[in-house]
Order: sequence, then C-alpha cells, then structure tokens
Amino acid sequence: MTSETAQKANTPSSDQIRRAPKVLLHDHLDGGLRPGTIVELARDTGYTHLPETDPDKLGVWFRDAADSGSLERYLETFSHTVGVMQTRDALVRVARECAEDLAEDGVVYAEVRYAPEQHLEGGLSLEEVVEAVNEGFREGELIARENGHRIRVGALLTAMRHAARALEIAELANRYRDLGVVGFDIAGAEAGHPPTRHLDAFEYLKRENNHFTIHAGEAFGLPSIWQALQWCGADRLGHGVRIIDDIQVHADGSVKLGRLASYVRDKRIPLELCPSSNLQTGAADSYAEHPIGLLRRLHFRATVNTDNRLMSHTSMSREFEHLVEAFGYTLDDMQWFSVNAMKSSFIPFDERLAMINDVIKPGYAELKSEWLFRQTSSTSDSAEEQG
Repeated sequence: MTSETAQKANTPSSDQIRRAPKVLLHDHLDGGLRPGTIVELARDTGYTHLPETDPDKLGVWFRDAADSGSLERYLETFSHTVGVMQTRDALVRVARECAEDLAEDGVVYAEVRYAPEQHLEGGLSLEEVVEAVNEGFREGELIARENGHRIRVGALLTAMRHAARALEIAELANRYRDLGVVGFDIAGAEAGHPPTRHLDAFEYLKRENNHFTIHAGEAFGLPSIWQALQWCGADRLGHGVRIIDDIQVHADGSVKLGRLASYVRDKRIPLELCPSSNLQTGAADSYAEHPIGLLRRLHFRATVNTDNRLMSHTSMSREFEHLVEAFGYTLDDMQWFSVNAMKSSFIPFDERLAMINDVIKPGYAELKSEWLFRQTSSTSDSAEEQG
C-alpha cells in the first residue's frame, strides 16, 4: 500500500469517528445536560428561571450565550443547569443520561467531574450527592451495555477555587475512592484564585496516595500552570493550553521550548485539551490555529476533551471531526490521542493497560482494516461488470 493510499485509508469518515473507541478525561456533568431534560427537571422541581421552555430554543440559547463573548452570560448558563440538579432523582437522571450519551458517541472510558458543594440547595448532604451521581453512572453503564455499547465512567469531585471547602471535598473524594470516585479537581476562575490557596487539600491527597487534576492554563497563563505543578503537584492539567506561551516557533519552522514547556513534555504531564471550549474562551481563533496541532507534533501528552458538551454544542466525535478537518488527522492520530488519555486516567495501571490492549487498539485496528474490504468489494463488483 502506497503512503498516499495508506493516508486515504486511515482518514476517518464521520461514521468511523463515532464508532472509534474514545477516552474522555475532562467533561463537566453540569455542562452536558440534554435541553429536554433541563425543561422537564425545571417543571418537576419548580425551577422557574429558564430563559426558554422549548427544548430546541433552550439548546440554541445555551449555545448563543456560551458563544457571546460575555463571561456573565457564559456563567449564567451553569446557574440554570445547576439550578435543576438539586434533588437526588435529578442527579441520578443527569448522570445516567450522561453515561448513555457518551457511550452512544463511542466513548469507552470517561472521567466526569462535578462540584458536590453546588448541589446542596435542596437539602442533600455531600455524601447523598456523591451517591446519587454514582448510582446514575452505574445505571447509565448498564443501559449502554443493553444497547450494545460499553463504557466505564469514573467521577472526579471538584472543589470551587473561589470557595473554602477544598479540603472537605478532597476528604470526600478519598472516602469514595473505591466506590466510583477516581480523583479530585479544582475549578472556577483562575485569575485571583491561585491553586496554592488550597495547598492543604493537595497535601492531604498526596499523603493519601490519591489522584488529582487542576484547572490551570485555560484563561490564565504560565504562572497558573507552574503553581499547579510545582507547588500543588497536579497529576494532570485541566486544559493546560496556555503552555503554548512557553514555546517559540521561529520563522524557519524551528521550535524552542522554555523551561516549563520542556518540563511538561519531558515529564509526560497530561494536557486535558478542549478545542471547542478553548475557541469560546479565546485561547485560539480557529481549530486550525489551536495549539493542539503544535503540541501533537512536539509529542506532548495531549488529550482531546469536550469540557461542556451542552454549552459548546459538541461531543467527542465532533471534536475529532474538527481536528480531522483542520489537521488532516488519521485513525492513527485518533488512536494516539485515545491511548494518551487512557494512559493518563486515574484507574489502576493494569485496568488502563487492559482498556488499551483489549478495547482501544483492537477497535482502531478493525476500523483501519475496513478500507481493504471496501476495496475488495469494489474490485469484485468491477470484475463482475466487465465479465
């Protein structure tokens, strides 16, 4: 097979992208609700603040608000999703549908994050929130399996960096670490809220040999990444896209990495990149200009993620469709991103390895072989016509 034929054979169709086994590390539970579910939960729970009550119009409103360039309007979107996620039944349903939707999109492993402290207005305790979400994920996994899909979902418990409950949430994550919770995260506005304010939580998790990721290097730059790694000891960088600020690309195409960028690449620190979301927040002007292209070429531990599927009107398949179009990525590239993500997950090593060797690699091998059968069929049809 010539290199040109190989490239063409490996360029995935939209259907192949959807069927490809994908791994998702950065997805917010409150950023991925179905518009119809929001409307129904608002009605069931008495939430009266929705800007639209027609599901289609509501979905458009979420996308327009997220694309508006207004931080105020973007944050308002979460007030509505969180607003309808204040009961046990609502949390179970949202988590169940999250797992179903991801599985339908070909995701075989996902780590979905949420902030338990944001779901207490209806009288639930932190523990009841975690147990409801875990129950929903397990139900969603079962329904997906009944529908012919396989997915495993782990929860990341998030603390809000502008609040003062990080240690409490870290302790909660540790208590439920063998019951569906796989790690910890902090999120919220980076500027003015450095991760070092929560050192007690990170020190606690390290003493407990637990895993954590930190939102860093999204809207704020290199100092946020440096603190997350060198002060707090993050296992992964939530976004981390601003590491590009420490990389110089010269006119002749040569590249020079700064000390921090070299450290991130050489230590194989995973970057939870979210292309569509990054475009909304101004990290890039287009998919073709997104730093993921350079970071892939330089062999950073880059991963592809959705962040907020509702607000960004996206899915893992859509993210890869954009990247295939922008960079000419092949099934081999998709496999590289997926293996990167699986290597970087927070489940035990032997389970990661089994997912890579028994699920991801065979899945891509099957997709990459389909061109041969199409070609054989085409050749046979042509021979019959000539005969």
